[in-house]
Amino acid sequence: MLTLKNFSNLQVTVASGKQNFPMSRGSFKYKDKIHNKKKLIVKEVSASTENIKILNLFTKKNTSLGSVTIKDDNGTITLTTNINDKSINRIWITLPFSEKHYYGCGETFSKFDLAGEKVRIWVAEHQNAKRITKKIILWKLRGPRPNKVSKFSDYESYFVEPTFVTNKKWTLHLNTSSYSEFDFSKKDKIIIQIRENATFTFLQAATYTELSKKLSELIGYQRPLPEWVYDGAILSLQTGPAFINKTLQEAEANNLRITGVWSQDWCGCRKTGFGYQVMWNWQQDKELYPNLENEIQKWKNNGIHFLGYINPFIALEKNLYKEAHQKGYCVKNKNGEDYLVKITTFPASMVDFTNPEAYEWYKNLIKKNMIGIGMSGWMADFGEYLPPDAVLFSGENAEIVHNKWPGIWAKLNREAIEECGKQGEVFFFTRAGYTNTIKNSTMMWNGDQHVDWSCDDGLPSVIPATLSLSMSGYTLTHSDAGGYTTIMQMTRSKELLMRWLEMNIFSPLLRTHEGNQPARNIQAYSSEELIKYTAYCSRLHLAIKPYLLEAQNEACKNGTPVIRPLFYYYDEEEAYKENYEYLLGRELLVSPVLEENANEKTVYLPDDTWIHLWTKKEYSGGKYTVASPIGKPPVFIRKDAYNKKELEELLNFGQDNI
Repeated sequence: MLTLKNFSNLQVTVASGKQNFPMSRGSFKYKDKIHNKKKLIVKEVSASTENIKILNLFTKKNTSLGSVTIKDDNGTITLTTNINDKSINRIWITLPFSEKHYYGCGETFSKFDLAGEKVRIWVAEHQNAKRITKKIILWKLRGPRPNKVSKFSDYESYFVEPTFVTNKKWTLHLNTSSYSEFDFSKKDKIIIQIRENATFTFLQAATYTELSKKLSELIGYQRPLPEWVYDGAILSLQTGPAFINKTLQEAEANNLRITGVWSQDWCGCRKTGFGYQVMWNWQQDKELYPNLENEIQKWKNNGIHFLGYINPFIALEKNLYKEAHQKGYCVKNKNGEDYLVKITTFPASMVDFTNPEAYEWYKNLIKKNMIGIGMSGWMADFGEYLPPDAVLFSGENAEIVHNKWPGIWAKLNREAIEECGKQGEVFFFTRAGYTNTIKNSTMMWNGDQHVDWSCDDGLPSVIPATLSLSMSGYTLTHSDAGGYTTIMQMTRSKELLMRWLEMNIFSPLLRTHEGNQPARNIQAYSSEELIKYTAYCSRLHLAIKPYLLEAQNEACKNGTPVIRPLFYYYDEEEAYKENYEYLLGRELLVSPVLEENANEKTVYLPDDTWIHLWTKKEYSGGKYTVASPIGKPPVFIRKDAYNKKELEELLNFGQDNI
């Protein structure tokens, strides 16, 4: 248990620095010039008590630079820095703690346990062009190497969060929006770099369940999803109502339970060297989607909800940009011009959400053009791309606002739904995030995975990403079934899609994605075999609806993530090291098949009694190799919950044929 005594050997180092953040397609170069770095002398003042510790800070020349105040309020400890020299904008706090495992800091894709690593807290595009190019070249020369993992410093993340959890059941949340770093590379200390005075809040509990609740009370709870989300699959279908209706007929003939159709191109498309992309003009494309409002109502009458797409950018070629430009609604560069940001292959303009008029204008686009025509949801994409050298209407430093931007974007979407009175009926899912995203967003998705088996960016990467989000306070997440990114020889196989679908059965939401190059990739509707298989997955997802609703209610009420790491309940070293298995709720253990051409898998079961879903064979804790044919991934039910009412349909479904 942490007490004020743990902070007795606290160290503070300060410097002046200038950060250069050149951005290319949402990815950044991290260049920092540091001057006058010095370790300060820390002196505890006599006014310190059992509940308050005040540390005064001095240079070697005995110049006072401020203080650190540490308070203990019934086990909740806060540490507040007060550096009074305005020339200082780099502060390193060294905490003399020796923990074995660290988790969280937002979304990390190839590594769940952060021990030994340095983590940047800076929102960015995860799909770094440099990494993709290197991967494509190496795969071309040597063939696929799915188990190769890049060094951690190469990664960036859509969703960062200045919060981490340790194996000793305490968590730290850092209250700042500027760039920060968490250094877990030393065994006997944690070094945290901040750029402004900040408050560190340490929470601790006897269980991870209690700890999650305390964290949610501090940074916010997610809102529940509409109940219809759990009624089957949401299929990605594009190019207009004719194709959608044809596919729906085939799906219905094969007993595919469709709860939603997701059409990214509702507002038009552009064909680029990257692929089939959305035209970012947020109003119905009447040529591609004639009579869309009537079609949406027809689909809804049959229990099928329509979902669209939006992001914070607007296409330069279209009318909405002309209006925004004329009204001065766009983010500006230092020359007072609209800041044009290149995304994949084309530039676009970003609306300035610090301008109240622009904020309301954009919100009204959602209210009128999306909710107004009957949409039940949408992907609220991007949020990572605010350039740190941008000029904002509010006059704020864009470098400080950069991490806040995803939360502002999520808040805008949430308010649009609430102002239309559609809470509980309409939802959106976000990709980018920071602290304030959690309390404003209903659902996260893991971003743009590659359509492959790679641990870095493919199917396996989804699991550590989801688990790290769960330990950062984000409780409802899912991924694109089948992945998204196709480049050159990287295309989706039938087996990959089937394995991804079966994994996403055991997640809060089952949704497919056609990807950036639909014509080159296998789709859920590509053949009768795949339609039947997707139908099987949709029915199985529906079978666990009562169980998922129970887990969702726990998430929204208590902050307990729906998808949980094994150590959440099992204090075992193997559980702390496990990256690729998870608990869905309390009672289901899921170990997805993540390798190509695999028909069996070795699984680790923590110390409990488990029943294999498909064979009903009973297992105790340990490692076992189990048959894992397509459609029947390793899923185990805790014996103590085997007769749980919410699992009744799942148990019956275990005998169903694909």
